[in-house]
Amino acid sequence: MVNFTIDEIRSLMDKKKNIRNMSVIAHVDHGKSTLTDSLVCKAGIIASAKAGEARFTDTRKDEQERCITIKATAISLFYEIPEKDFQFIQQEKEEDRHFLINLIDSPGHVDFSSEVTAALRVTDGALVVVDCVSGVCVQTETVLRQAIAERIKPILFMNKMDRALLELQLDQEDMFQTFQRIVENVNVIIATYNQEDGPMGDIQVDPTRGTVGFGAGLHGWAFTLKEFAEMYSSKFKIEVPKLMKRFWGDNFYSPSEKKWSTTGGEGYTRGFSQFVLDPIFKVVQSIMNFRKEEYLKLIEKLNIKIAAEDKDKLVEGGKPLMKAVMKSWLPAGDTLLAMIAIHLPSPVTAQKYRTEMLYEGPHDDEAFLGMKNCDPNGPLMMYISKMVPTSDKGRFYAFGRVFSGTVATGQKARIMGPNYVPGKKEDLCVKAIQRTILMMGRYVEPIENVPCGNICGLVGVDQFLVKTGTITTFENAHNLKVMKFSVSPVVRVAVEAKNPADLPKLVEGLKRLAKSDPMVQCIIEESGEHIVAGAGELHLEICLKDLEEDHACIPIKISDPVVSYRETVIDESSEMCLSKSPNKHNRLYMKAVPMPEGLPDDIDKNEVNARQDFKIRARYLSEKYEYDVTEARKIWCFGPEGTGPNLLIDCTKGVQYLNEIKDSVVAGFQWATKEGPMAEENVRGVRFNLYDVTLHADAIHRGGGQIIPTARRCLYGCILTASPRFFEPVYLVEIQCPEAAVGGIYGVLNRRRGVVIEETQVTGTPMFVVKAHLPVNESFGFTADLRSNTGGQAFPQCVFDHWQVLNGSPTDAGTKTRQVLDDTRKRKGLKEGLPDLDQYLDKL
Repeated sequence: MVNFTIDEIRSLMDKKKNIRNMSVIAHVDHGKSTLTDSLVCKAGIIASAKAGEARFTDTRKDEQERCITIKATAISLFYEIPEKDFQFIQQEKEEDRHFLINLIDSPGHVDFSSEVTAALRVTDGALVVVDCVSGVCVQTETVLRQAIAERIKPILFMNKMDRALLELQLDQEDMFQTFQRIVENVNVIIATYNQEDGPMGDIQVDPTRGTVGFGAGLHGWAFTLKEFAEMYSSKFKIEVPKLMKRFWGDNFYSPSEKKWSTTGGEGYTRGFSQFVLDPIFKVVQSIMNFRKEEYLKLIEKLNIKIAAEDKDKLVEGGKPLMKAVMKSWLPAGDTLLAMIAIHLPSPVTAQKYRTEMLYEGPHDDEAFLGMKNCDPNGPLMMYISKMVPTSDKGRFYAFGRVFSGTVATGQKARIMGPNYVPGKKEDLCVKAIQRTILMMGRYVEPIENVPCGNICGLVGVDQFLVKTGTITTFENAHNLKVMKFSVSPVVRVAVEAKNPADLPKLVEGLKRLAKSDPMVQCIIEESGEHIVAGAGELHLEICLKDLEEDHACIPIKISDPVVSYRETVIDESSEMCLSKSPNKHNRLYMKAVPMPEGLPDDIDKNEVNARQDFKIRARYLSEKYEYDVTEARKIWCFGPEGTGPNLLIDCTKGVQYLNEIKDSVVAGFQWATKEGPMAEENVRGVRFNLYDVTLHADAIHRGGGQIIPTARRCLYGCILTASPRFFEPVYLVEIQCPEAAVGGIYGVLNRRRGVVIEETQVTGTPMFVVKAHLPVNESFGFTADLRSNTGGQAFPQCVFDHWQVLNGSPTDAGTKTRQVLDDTRKRKGLKEGLPDLDQYLDKL
């Protein structure tokens, strides 16, 4: 048992070439937390008998009960690498063989993928876990894509080999094909999202290089080809790296001729089957079939040391013995920690190529150089990626990573929120950091100071940040980039206190909830409702439970879930829309046009944005979407919030005083796109053209008070004359189920306006994967409905995918659109029916 003290960890923190920051990512239920146990156990924090069942990193009570990880948890491990593995490390290394591994176990469930994003930001490497029975799933792809976007190097681990051996009873060739297919699938995803000539170089996983591990987390055993190559290298008299290449792919060996061949033939068997799988099969089968002489001989031959407490199992055989034998022969902790130390980058290596992507400021200032060189004496730069609740109600530890400099107890620092602009005072506090702490699963340890390249928590910063932010000591530092989440909060509920006297507690509780989860949004509507928005049903359920029990501590009343819609148009305005100002001296002429398909998504992805150079933007729009170049150069602004997917374009020719009213028209545009005319929802995908303006000659008669409401009325009129429609959010659902249950799925999807887009069979298994588009509006209770129709055999995963137009005009009674319109207006307390055009448009 290696137990370690805080002082040892602190001294290791300075040896930054020997630090590894890594996260464990995977699809839901592929065994991340169970695998993490093997690592935690190796470091001597939990007893080895418990490993695999303790799920040490699932710290919350509901995580243990539901058997899912909800929050990402960090833990620091201390590892001494054996001399034989030490020489494999290619990057710069210290003389010392002790390593500090900061590990973050992340949730796999898609509703919590924002936690994964927060974990990825502070790490440099990722252990991607794939269940070798069900293969690469939708969530594997999502998290892997996020990891590559953050420039994080992946290594692959195939989990649940015990299931392939005992449940599926695969033979050796099938098992090899399964593994090879998973490796290929993972590499396809990596190749799709990574540039070959990028700064990270080639990051594909390859068993012959030792970047792929195999094993079973529950039983605590694992291996890479390196372990087996080391066993055989003296017999074959071939060096380990060369032998590893022979153990994978089309390399066949004939024991009688003692020759290798790449084509195979009579008497030749595949290297991987013969030298790697065969011993494992022999051990497992002899023990599971209770063939006593056979397994005792094997144990002696393979020189496996059985622990004293497991000696009595030798007599019984069966599963407990198999577990004990495999665990002592191929211990998972050693294999995984060696893989991590050898193949994942240290902060020194990683920050060289990650800094340019993380830092928003110029690429030559002190902060950038300090981060790039990982310099403990540079200016402090630290990114806070999430808040962790403390045992003290309502207070949080700020959890994050130091990229440059050293953070110390009592140090004065600038705390910058995500909206901070260098040189301005908004979103900035200068305060002392009360304490720095080390996060250890469910415990925290105080520590004096933390140098760069490490992950730690801060006390006393939580009051000045909402969710994330940058902490620095450098006066002119820019922010570190805000994280991009792969899901968006589209499911909303209204909450109110059962007892109105508890309202202040509810408001305080909502503030704390917004801090504790990276994704959730708490909004106060104009009608005074408190809205909580989350990524999906499960996410909302967990958030509301936290709100009721931990944050507000009062009974809460929850409305039915509501979906947020977007308003849009599908034609050009039928007439030129004219509005006059209240004093009748100014007129605006405008039209609305729908944007071409794909442009709103480009704006969401930030490929087209308000900060670009206008000439570059105009060229992009004219080439890809055939906009007129002169008009595309005159985009006044994006909206809502100055960044949304709507455009206001100035198409006027030679109008006097136009620039004086620009700000007022823009303000009216932001207001109109934030609350559209139909149901006060955001507007999406509409381009407004301003054609002509007639203004009063006196400046005083064309102030903001005259122009802003006029612009808003005119924009509303434009939308209502251009056949308005609603966009509804749509999920991509991936459902895994056996062949027999596929019929039930179609029935449920058809009832809920779902559309199946592809159906594939997982090769080598009777499982089918059905992918479909399902409107979010219809997704409530979908899981329960699906399970009851397929006998509980189907497992759905929903990810927000895109917005689609609801068919039918809002003016016709009896259409779905009309129903949405009426429901939303009623909920918001607006008067029924579409508003009248005469409110917005004037006659000449």
